[in-house]
Amino acid sequence: MSSTISIRGLTVIRGDREVLHGIDADIAAGFVTGLLGPSGSGKTTLMRAVVGAQIVKSGLVEVLGLAAGAPELRSRVGYQTQSPSVYPDITVGENLAYFGAILGVGRERVAETLDVVGLRGREGQLAGTLSGGEIARLSLAAALLNRPEILVLDEPTVGLDPVLRRDLWTTFRGLAEAGAAVLVSSHVMDEADRCDRLLLLREGSVLAAGTPGSLRAATGTSDLGAAFLALVDDAGEPR
Repeated sequence: MSSTISIRGLTVIRGDREVLHGIDADIAAGFVTGLLGPSGSGKTTLMRAVVGAQIVKSGLVEVLGLAAGAPELRSRVGYQTQSPSVYPDITVGENLAYFGAILGVGRERVAETLDVVGLRGREGQLAGTLSGGEIARLSLAAALLNRPEILVLDEPTVGLDPVLRRDLWTTFRGLAEAGAAVLVSSHVMDEADRCDRLLLLREGSVLAAGTPGSLRAATGTSDLGAAFLALVDDAGEPR
């Protein structure tokens, strides 16, 4: 499995605190990789480093063979932040037309993306009147416009109902099967089984990495929540 994203020795300091402690990880195309861990474990900081939006103290982050954040990657990486990345006072269609103009994509691609996220027919609705789940899908649509080879999604399903969560995970799976590298963060352990591979973070360090099945087998547990707790117990006190 060749790496689309390669992370070696990544250390990040924010304020006066070291929040990532020499992270090593590999993320491949064609798979959904879940970045799992409790709030405050460093998931967002790691994702910001992958897209080149985070100042790092030391280490290497390579994306498609280039340094993270390189200008050449702007059209090849899609990033959905935790907060909505859309303008509430213009319509769904106007939001995507604006982002499409920045990315150099036409109306056909905007229409295709609306189909992918299930918002076709909502083009004339003000973004600020959408439900929370619909805003999440509009933010995802903006990240998908340029057909990214890498999709970085920071807790895209937080606060959504089970049906919307299921539908979004189906979308993520389809994107990976089409060849994208999909990196999705969550602090909800029941989403871990929807991933091909997992990186479990705790206190800024990788607690474990592998497939859901391999992590259950290694800990002798039947579910991934129990596996995470078993790994925490084995690791002892966090640094």
